[in-house]
Amino acid sequence: MYDKAFAPEYQGELGAALGVNSSYEEVLTIASRARSEAGTALERARAALAVAEANRRLGRVADAGAAWRESYRSARTAGDAGAMSWALWSGGTLARQCGTLPLARRLLTRAVALADGSGDRLAHGYALAGLAETGRIQGDYPAVAALHEQLLEQGRAHGEARHMVWAMSGIAQMHRNTGDHAKALELFEESARIATEADDARGRAWSLRGIADVLSVQGEPDRALALLSEAEAVCREMDLASALAYNHKMRGNVLYRAGRYEAARDMYTVALREFREMHEPRGVALSRLGLAKSRARLGRDRDETLAELAELERDFGRIGLRHAHDMVIAFRAEVTGTPAAETPVPSCATTTPRSPATPAR
Repeated sequence: MYDKAFAPEYQGELGAALGVNSSYEEVLTIASRARSEAGTALERARAALAVAEANRRLGRVADAGAAWRESYRSARTAGDAGAMSWALWSGGTLARQCGTLPLARRLLTRAVALADGSGDRLAHGYALAGLAETGRIQGDYPAVAALHEQLLEQGRAHGEARHMVWAMSGIAQMHRNTGDHAKALELFEESARIATEADDARGRAWSLRGIADVLSVQGEPDRALALLSEAEAVCREMDLASALAYNHKMRGNVLYRAGRYEAARDMYTVALREFREMHEPRGVALSRLGLAKSRARLGRDRDETLAELAELERDFGRIGLRHAHDMVIAFRAEVTGTPAAETPVPSCATTTPRSPATPAR
């Protein structure tokens, strides 16, 4: 069994005023007022944490960065290791969102250590969850699969629906990316059910996106698009800028798989603009890949396509996204008619090669 979803990142008096389904503009307004009225360093740390999370979800990365650092400094002044851990969790999550995955791992690893020492079980769980998600995004499945399962069991043991939904969705995504679509669909549907019963609108929106992805792969684009429309309504109601952009990118994926290349191109263009506005390089690169594939299907010059794929391959390598990197190689093999292992990097690329960053382990 599990309780109604709650948001432990809203602490102190903010926990009574805000909930998991509060819109992020509302969170920002209330938390900013609490920060200006804070009488102690710990109160400032808690308010600044909420400000950071609201700004991050709204795609305002500079403001989010300033706020989590303020939260950390205030927590350090207060001598509260748990509050310091929450601030570093926020900073690590922001770093992951901005595509700086090695930094995300460093901050989240430190957050785990601080939470462990403080005895804050929720901060410890969230920091571990952040580490697991960072590894999953990088495609380092062997390193994080067991951790996802461990976090799911912890969520079940303590009746924390939001954590169960997160862990189950992550496990589902790994099954989807490794080709076990039936298991992925089962887990995404279960996470959507739990989110619905626990009144976790945000978790439901992400779960619906996962269901739509698998249905699309299985040849059901209209059902997938309907689910994405339902999820989009939640994203707009809660001001989930990043989730909305990923929803639009997934809509592009669904349209592309259905052979609706013009509509896919237009949707990837929307997602690309949204990701650029919030300075989210992972989303930018993924949207650019979708655009490149759509334009190629619509008759774009072959050499131009190969040049862009070469640039994207370097970008994915630099960010550390293995699954996306493999998708670039696979599509280039389609364009050239050459087996992926033999596909050359085109000489017409005009960008200066950059050494890929080695993903942190």
